[in-house]
Amino acid sequence: MKNKIAIFHNFIDNIGGAEIVSLTLARELNADLYTTNMDKEKINQMGFSDVLPRIFSIGRVPVNAPWRQQMALWKFRRLNLKGKYDFFIMAGDWAMSGAVNNKPNLWYVHSPIREIWDLHLYVRNHLVVFWKRPFFDLWVSLNRSLNKRYIRDVEQIICNSENTKKRVEKYLQKKATVIHPPIDAENFHYKPSNGYWLSVNRLIKHKRIDLQLEAFSRLPGERLIIVGSYEQSDHFQAYAAYCMKNKPENVEIRSWVTKEELLELYAHCKGFIATSQDEDFGMNVVEAMASGKPVIAPNEGGYRETLIDGQTGILIDSIDGQKLREAILQVGRELEVEPEKYKKTCISRAGRFATAVFIEKIRTAMHLSTANL
Repeated sequence: MKNKIAIFHNFIDNIGGAEIVSLTLARELNADLYTTNMDKEKINQMGFSDVLPRIFSIGRVPVNAPWRQQMALWKFRRLNLKGKYDFFIMAGDWAMSGAVNNKPNLWYVHSPIREIWDLHLYVRNHLVVFWKRPFFDLWVSLNRSLNKRYIRDVEQIICNSENTKKRVEKYLQKKATVIHPPIDAENFHYKPSNGYWLSVNRLIKHKRIDLQLEAFSRLPGERLIIVGSYEQSDHFQAYAAYCMKNKPENVEIRSWVTKEELLELYAHCKGFIATSQDEDFGMNVVEAMASGKPVIAPNEGGYRETLIDGQTGILIDSIDGQKLREAILQVGRELEVEPEKYKKTCISRAGRFATAVFIEKIRTAMHLSTANL
């Protein structure tokens, strides 16, 4: 008899890399997926219609922080499905509290909660109005305490990157194993460039989309398409509005596209732009490489693990708008001389992150977890 598996994920009402990992786990492991808010239309558009019948909401949560996160934490803390399933995978940061009542388990970590750990000061200084900062500090202190309490019930920790592993050791004093996220490389394909650069990320401040806008404002001869999804919470809406208002004419922002449209955008782009601050891993850059396209990204975080400087694109030290502009010009000149210069190396590199490899390693980790009980 096959094991019955349940996956916990905070919210699936905005589809990004973390959500795709959870949906992929549900599909490949034939598992049920428990969440709070979900958007069935977006799940379907991203090619996971087959998983929809196995997705269950444990109750909706508010749109805005911090009530959204706190309610999700509370709901998963109360959730008790022991006896109904043979194994549990916590695949969201705020869903990790589900480990208390649901064992055997493992936590697949995209990052320890960034707004209370490594990005605490960044969020405090850039996203929280000054008069709310004392309350934010109390909220951070409370959730750091809860985070350290709940992780005692996590039986095995799997990280998406060496970068995330270091954060787990630094902030939670726990050891972890690295299993990189899955990319369906066979679904991506290379096609000749249609002359535009591509960027795919959530529209939130630490993704530093403003650097891309600055660079292309000084590159009138180049075009950029940004696929930028965003949630309905106030800080997402505010940054999305900022980007829309400040984008130059040669930049197009699309808030949502289907999976088929996204694959075509990857296939026909000239190259890929990523600017996220200390990125956990960066599934988007691997998707670009799977399409045979070079990537320009900061020399920091997970990008150091996925990209090879000079072979799959360019890693920029101490990135700013001017350095990004110079890198775009450099790669653009190289592609004019040799359009397929990066194709073979990029596709080969992306193959290391195949879904089959990911699932095999997850199954092994699950077996080890149950064997250690």
